[in-house]
Amino acid sequence: MQSYTIGQAARLLGVSPDTARRWADAGRVATHRDDSGRRLIDGRDLAAFSIEVGQSPGGEEDDTYTSVRNAFPGIVTAVKLGDVAAQVEIQAGPHRLVSLLTREAVEELGLEVGMQAVARVKSTSVHIDRT
Repeated sequence: MQSYTIGQAARLLGVSPDTARRWADAGRVATHRDDSGRRLIDGRDLAAFSIEVGQSPGGEEDDTYTSVRNAFPGIVTAVKLGDVAAQVEIQAGPHRLVSLLTREAVEELGLEVGMQAVARVKSTSVHIDRT
């Protein structure tokens, strides 16, 4: 499973690294250290925490999260596979995006909970890019 540095987690959550560090220090999200001593957050833990942050009213910072036009980088929080279709949920900062796509596309991208992904929106379609 992929792990994320505090800086990567902050970018995915749409907050400053200082805010992400304070959340980790307060025990709001579990961390562990790698061989070089960096603090890392397990992808599944970050996915669960991103849902919690996205559902809470307001944040510790009021900065608007922006990215490339119509692109929402975030973390995959749910993957539901059917026989032919699939549903993928991404938490991008305070935004929860849900995309319906083919099961084949999800399998080809190797999407799973805790992975980084980018939801790209054009009109009423949401496309998922694995990063």
